[in-house]
Amino acid sequence: MSDPKALIAARAAREVYPGEVVNLGIGIPNLIPGYLGADTEIFLHTENGLLGVGPRPQEGEIEPDLVDAAKRPVTALPGASYFDSASSFAMIRGGHIDLSILGAMQVAENGDLANWMIPGKMVKGMGGAMDLVSGAKRVVVTMEHSAKDGSPKILDYCTLPLTGQRCVNVIVTEMAVIEVTKEGLLLKELAPDTNLEAVKRATGAKLLVDPALKTMEF
Repeated sequence: MSDPKALIAARAAREVYPGEVVNLGIGIPNLIPGYLGADTEIFLHTENGLLGVGPRPQEGEIEPDLVDAAKRPVTALPGASYFDSASSFAMIRGGHIDLSILGAMQVAENGDLANWMIPGKMVKGMGGAMDLVSGAKRVVVTMEHSAKDGSPKILDYCTLPLTGQRCVNVIVTEMAVIEVTKEGLLLKELAPDTNLEAVKRATGAKLLVDPALKTMEF
């Protein structure tokens, strides 16, 4: 699997458990349904008001009024539920979302997350990310391990404006799977094409190494 984003999505799909209500962010998280089995019983939620999001429609099957929060066409599974945005955010803020998977620009060793803006650049706003990371029972970040300029995205502390504090549970990159613990960042898995020293060099924070460190599975 040569595409790092596809590798990340394939591994992140293993963090989704049957029966969960799951919200997927823009970007890499939207690739995850392609790596879930057809019989995986999960309930995809979109914050603009649909629980039971189905696969992307084929050309010619697009319903203009049926879109997700990023305005991409979707389908609805049998038994899906529609509701207004206020009810949707009541679900999020009330702790009824089991898992939120989203991208990030930076994650700190204590679980702080920065994923919504770079100072000086025009942005439309934080959107629902702030609510999702504070309301979901688990938060998984999917991102490439380093920024485009090669600088680390996993840091001692975030330098960009925060989306949430101490909210991230697991980080999945093309190099590793890292769990955020009270003791620090625990390296759980290594990608097949990398090694421990390479991951440490690419990480801007101290890594604790799980004694049961294993190769990433997909």
